[in-house]
Amino acid sequence: MAGRGRARGSGAVGLAVLLLVLLVGCGGRPATDTARAEVQRVLDRRAAAVLAHDRAAYAATGDPAAYTRMRAVPLAAWSYRVTAVRSGGSAAAVAADAELSYRIEGHDRAPVTVARTLRLTRDGAGRWAVASEKPARKAGQQLWDQGTVTVVRGTHSLVLGVGQSGSLLRSFAGLADRAVPAVSQAWGTDWARQVVVLVPKSLDGMAALLGSPASSYRGIAAVTTGETGGGPDAPADRVIVNPDAYAMLGPVGQQVVLTHETTHVATRSDTNAATPLWLSEGYADWVGYRGTGRTPDEAAPELQKAVREGRAPVELPSDQDFGFAGDAARLARAYEGGWTACRMIAERWGEEKLDAFYRAVGEHGKRPGAVEEAMESVLGTALEDFTAEWQRYLQEELG
Repeated sequence: MAGRGRARGSGAVGLAVLLLVLLVGCGGRPATDTARAEVQRVLDRRAAAVLAHDRAAYAATGDPAAYTRMRAVPLAAWSYRVTAVRSGGSAAAVAADAELSYRIEGHDRAPVTVARTLRLTRDGAGRWAVASEKPARKAGQQLWDQGTVTVVRGTHSLVLGVGQSGSLLRSFAGLADRAVPAVSQAWGTDWARQVVVLVPKSLDGMAALLGSPASSYRGIAAVTTGETGGGPDAPADRVIVNPDAYAMLGPVGQQVVLTHETTHVATRSDTNAATPLWLSEGYADWVGYRGTGRTPDEAAPELQKAVREGRAPVELPSDQDFGFAGDAARLARAYEGGWTACRMIAERWGEEKLDAFYRAVGEHGKRPGAVEEAMESVLGTALEDFTAEWQRYLQEELG
């Protein structure tokens, strides 16, 4: 500010000196390295405050609002790793890119790592503080980005919600607590037998968590996120609910959906690139409907309509048929087709053979030949013969 009245021409010299100061830090290190180290120290203190449940220490590192939003989340770990520091538009501000890693206590055996962008400002004493934190570009939100998180614990579940009543969140815990033993009865007990459910305020909130447009999930009641082929040391899957679509379902439908999604959690370590969607989605639906007494005409109305109109499928559903953004009737037929195929295996070969077939497909590791080899080794049939048998089954059950 004091340089405004200086003679014309001194500005060029002043600019050169300023650039030199910005480019060279103490001891000759680039200023960006110095700023990066300072930002890392601030974020380390911030992370320690989160784990210590120390609101005052958190507030000393900057905006305390995020602490209030996330303080109910049971965290076993929380840390940042700064990956880049850029100008924040003034000498007293920087923008930082960082990886946030965290674990939910009792559920995540490995950290969830997400990309974040932070803005930090420096006060007159030279102290940096966080002014804002948000998801990096193209990264999904975390639930606490959307508001204050409420936590409900079930016997086999942890439900985290934003903008929802405690009674609604408890109802989801009840659904999940019934889903876990139902899945274990069908699949076995060699899995975590716990489920984490996220309930945002709306469809838009669900889409923001997934980093996708809301139009992709309209009418989809829930999805499960996780690492395909994830072993025992992977982060826990998250069942993410679309509360708008869920509210449209009756009690049986709500339970079927939660049991379906919980099945994905249980089968994750045996699901990989070799597993076609007709099998993974069909098996999850088979477990979801198992024991409900729902008949094929009740559970597969779109496929029944196609069969009765002479449009019965000539092959098992492709992965492309399961696209959320496509035709709703086509999507329904894909799910119903996968379910009827798995139901047929359970009825004609037995439930143990269905489980063994699923695992055998996953053991192949790659898509080419996986289904064919598993059908031959476990079911004693060829894909062509199985498809013909399935077509006859559709006529018997839906024609």
